[in-house]
Amino acid sequence: MAFSEFLADRVRQRLLNKGQVEEKKMMGGLIFMVNDKMCIGIDIDKKTQDDRLMVRVGKLPYKDLLQKDGSRPMDFTGSVMRGFLFIDPEGFDKEKDLDFWVQKALEFNKLIIKK
Repeated sequence: MAFSEFLADRVRQRLLNKGQVEEKKMMGGLIFMVNDKMCIGIDIDKKTQDDRLMVRVGKLPYKDLLQKDGSRPMDFTGSVMRGFLFIDPEGFDKEKDLDFWVQKALEFNKLIIKK
């Protein structure tokens, strides 16, 4: 398994009643789609073997959110994907920190106009 079921359950709990949620296994992890739009995901960092979040936050708050503990640019393909962040465990181990990241992903999700 390329992701933590424990972390997946923590995210699932926070997405209850937040819209139509669908889970898709992709990119070696698990992506949570909210209202047919990619919102947040989880996987395991191949270098460190640590759990990590993949959070879609958009381009506007991106630089500010990079300053948060555990936050770094998402460079899944070797190049930075602006608008997406990786969050390492120190940034989501505490419940309030995971709440923060899920909320940021949901806030951006509401702004996306599906084509």
